[in-house]
Amino acid sequence: MTNFDFLKKNTQFDSFSDVAVSAEKILHMDIEASVLNCRRAMEFAVKWMYSVDGDLIMPYQKTLVSLMSTEEFRDIVGTDIWKRMDFIRKVGNNAAHGGKKITLDKAKLCLENLYIFLDFVAYCYGELYEKGQFDYTLLEKSVQEASSKMPQISEVDFKALLEENASLKAQLTARREAQQQTYVPKPLDLSEYETRKIYIDTMLMDAGWTEGKDWLNEVELSGMPNKSEQGYADYVLYDDAHRPLAVIEAKRTCEDVSKGRHQAKLYADILEKKYGRRPIIFLTNGFDTKIVDGKYPERKVSAIYSKRDLEKWFNLQSSRTSLDYITIDKNIAGRYYQEAAVKAVCDSFGKKNRRKALLVMATGSGKTRTVISLCDVLLKKGWVKNILFLADRNSLVTQAKRSFVNLLPDLSVTNLCEEKDNYNARCVFSTYQTMMNSIDSVKDEEGKLFTCGHFDLLICDEAHRSIYNKYKDIFTYFDTPIVGLTATPKDEIDKNTYSIFELENGVPTYGYELAQAVKDGYLVDFLSVETSLKFIDQGIVYEELSEEDKEAYEDTFENEDGQLPKSISSSALNSWIFNDDTIKKALHILMTEGLRINYGEKLGKTIIFAKNHDHAEKILEIFGREYPNLPGYAMVIDNRMAYAQSAIDEFSDSQKLPQIAISVDMLDTGIDIPEVLNLVFFKKVMSKAKFWQMIGRGTRLCPGLIDGEDKKNFYIFDFCGNFEFFRMNKGKATANMMALQGAVFNLEFQIAYKLQDIQYQTKELSQLRDSLVDRMSEKVGELNRENFAVHQHLKYVDMYSDKINYQMLSYNDTLCVREEVAPLILPDEDEATAVRFDALIYGIELAYLAGKAYGKARSDLLKKVQAISGVANIPDIMMQADLINKILHTDYLETADVNDFEYIRNNLRGLMKYIPKTKIRYDTDFEDDILSVEWKESKLENDDLKNYRAKAEYYVRQHKDNIAIAKLMKNKPMTAIDMEALENILWSEIGTKDEYRAEYGDKPLGEFVREIVGLDMNTAKEAFAAYLDETNLDNRQIYFVNQIVEYIVHNGLMKDLSVLQESPFTDRGSVAEVFTDMEIWSGIRKVIDKINANATVA
Repeated sequence: MTNFDFLKKNTQFDSFSDVAVSAEKILHMDIEASVLNCRRAMEFAVKWMYSVDGDLIMPYQKTLVSLMSTEEFRDIVGTDIWKRMDFIRKVGNNAAHGGKKITLDKAKLCLENLYIFLDFVAYCYGELYEKGQFDYTLLEKSVQEASSKMPQISEVDFKALLEENASLKAQLTARREAQQQTYVPKPLDLSEYETRKIYIDTMLMDAGWTEGKDWLNEVELSGMPNKSEQGYADYVLYDDAHRPLAVIEAKRTCEDVSKGRHQAKLYADILEKKYGRRPIIFLTNGFDTKIVDGKYPERKVSAIYSKRDLEKWFNLQSSRTSLDYITIDKNIAGRYYQEAAVKAVCDSFGKKNRRKALLVMATGSGKTRTVISLCDVLLKKGWVKNILFLADRNSLVTQAKRSFVNLLPDLSVTNLCEEKDNYNARCVFSTYQTMMNSIDSVKDEEGKLFTCGHFDLLICDEAHRSIYNKYKDIFTYFDTPIVGLTATPKDEIDKNTYSIFELENGVPTYGYELAQAVKDGYLVDFLSVETSLKFIDQGIVYEELSEEDKEAYEDTFENEDGQLPKSISSSALNSWIFNDDTIKKALHILMTEGLRINYGEKLGKTIIFAKNHDHAEKILEIFGREYPNLPGYAMVIDNRMAYAQSAIDEFSDSQKLPQIAISVDMLDTGIDIPEVLNLVFFKKVMSKAKFWQMIGRGTRLCPGLIDGEDKKNFYIFDFCGNFEFFRMNKGKATANMMALQGAVFNLEFQIAYKLQDIQYQTKELSQLRDSLVDRMSEKVGELNRENFAVHQHLKYVDMYSDKINYQMLSYNDTLCVREEVAPLILPDEDEATAVRFDALIYGIELAYLAGKAYGKARSDLLKKVQAISGVANIPDIMMQADLINKILHTDYLETADVNDFEYIRNNLRGLMKYIPKTKIRYDTDFEDDILSVEWKESKLENDDLKNYRAKAEYYVRQHKDNIAIAKLMKNKPMTAIDMEALENILWSEIGTKDEYRAEYGDKPLGEFVREIVGLDMNTAKEAFAAYLDETNLDNRQIYFVNQIVEYIVHNGLMKDLSVLQESPFTDRGSVAEVFTDMEIWSGIRKVIDKINANATVA
């Protein structure tokens, strides 16, 4: 008897049932043969599926990897089963070709994974499905059965199979479509050790690593921040000289790999100190793998690098030179725009540290020449060794190869579509389909050649056609910088070329530079920067979305009945919906407006208060994508990480990264970091006390922090209306919320107050009141009188710890207790779910006693009872089956009174912990809007990343060396040629004249630029030198002139002289009082007028 006997009951599975049975029976006879038969059974079953399922489109090649890799096949089997199948395929390949020992545990997992796949096949296509589970005990019985004669198994004739089953396609396709919807996936939750020994080991073997030789397990490392100062790295990978190439931190399959991020970082620190070279870090749970290479932000990779990939990576790091100053061979790219495009990509890869670039160049403009020139530069600069050029047609591949050969004759090249003997060429040309089939099949003496880190540059021709279709897996497999070439990018939400290359719509790498804007100018006093983001304030409303976003909304939220919610509430944001654009806009405001150090080069230490761990990780992900030139700049610090204190210590060190700590509760209170200059509230804070504690993270003094000057202020970026909520600014007052235990105490007190009424003087309700009073007085009596908070309320603590004071409660008592006592109540060691249920029921009881409606609360109660009824197999729940059925299936709640609700509370509160924790999550990228930005007293206009204003102001700030802009900063008169140059930039390159006027009206261009860049300080002082240096002004007059200088330096102009009637100008007297000699003031006025005039054409 085997696990696969169920297949024999259905004759349509004959083509693969025997080989599956054989795989199990020979397990203890020949492990490798068992694994090979697992692979064969899976391959036969896959081919059978293609023969009977009309939705499966035959790929170009009939190999197993090709059949498994089509988009249609992946969609049918699902991600989990596909990963199991890929495991069988890889282990089978190792058994067949690698000559590597296959462990019994690995073979058993192959059998289990095969069972799960074939169980799915039987469920979806079989006539009589019987539910079953994989039985490991049967594997031991196969020892006795191994000697029995095995049936002779021949290869499947795929062509004959297709012909034989052609008539069944419609019937079985329909059956699979119906059955597939109700299939319940088998769970997979391996321990950390099992993960390591099975999935991760297989990944390493697949990449060519040899255990005990160049890969060691559990490597002991000294210097960890724990009591023993010892740690054990899960894996360390070595080169031939036994120097560490990489350290791998393994986590169990169900865990987020980010949990081991800091732990791995500490291991890498120790290895770097010992060997003088920092190893690459891989974080993996066997399914998801991330790389931390110190060059780019942490990113997801498809697999762990091979040894030669890592050695090449280190060699390139040591050989590469800066791309700041490049020489372009004009014989290759002689046109000005080709040179500009190459420089734009080099600038993106170099200064901006990006890994993706998109060149949008018209057909016939020389895209291939441009990219050949780029390769020439990158090769000479030591940035790349191996290049992959992909196109979607053979003709394009052939043409591109010919151009490379002609223009770079010394570069070895090969065309995979035509040549099969030159795989080690430096530049490989291929169609997408050919590369899909070559990744696993092409091998040399060291194993697989096209490993995930083999190529250093991937060029994608006609990116708009191919990158988002069924070949997209190529781009997630190879971990390499990508350059996309296209003439006609599309703007559809799912197939948006710009978003794939992480660029703004309509802004390719060449044509517009994307980079982080750095705030310029003087530091200001403490400010609360209150930003209203539409989705956080109002939720996501379907009708208010763009047409593209509406389509995405429908795809995301439409249920199986075709129903679509009209809106998503704001409370869902950053709880179970994470919207990329919302986070981008918040980070944009922080990075552009936040206080900076090192003369504007570095953002001051910043804490972002996130809503939850998923939110924090999402912020980190978006930060890495938006600011790739700042690796290590941000870090999640919360209670899910190992060695959290060590991470806090590093953040606290002004000389170390990170600059931004993304915190979930951990840095809210109790952390004193004087260097903090920016706080970001990306969550609602319900406790006013906690809010002020969080604000306290930035209040410490820090001498010499800001360019040698003492820290004088810090910014608070509030994206969730906390200041308004706590009445710090104008707005409707909102009642403060209190902790759960305090809220329950307050409800109990109000019920005790209501139960004094004559109509409730029954035996049962009197007993209820007495029990409430006993419990409340006891809770108050437990408060520590020495505690400073309790000490300030001793009058009320003493009063309500005595039961006698509960005899005649008044409404005023309820108000007093809410303010003075309830916030002091300490939590019990009770289950939080039970306490929340208490709060729900007490709320219903109070509403009943007050004669108020409680429909929503009753609905919440029904949902909770319905939830526990779904897991009624638990004995504790079964004991309350009668009550549960009574609530759900009768009018019990309609007629229930306080006694009934108390009965429900007492009997069901302990069952709330059994409610299944279902976690729903959606990641979206709908365009959010910044409704307002209020800097204390003033409101800033919407700075939408897509609008003209952002582009124009960004350009001006980033090009202060432009001749016309430099003249404006230096107060030099503008000429007609200068103005023409500005018009060309702002009315042609950046946008149109109409766009400019829509934003700035008729404001002269010179004034617009001057207002952004300001006036150079030395230039301003020089303009007023006659009054500051050569005129005998008194102290008040010098102060007044200095204030004018400060104002013009910051604002660029002084067009509105009414500002002189306000502070700080009037701090020592008005103009008339300070300048009694009006001739002096007249001269000063002329200087101001000249500065203003120099911003226009003379």
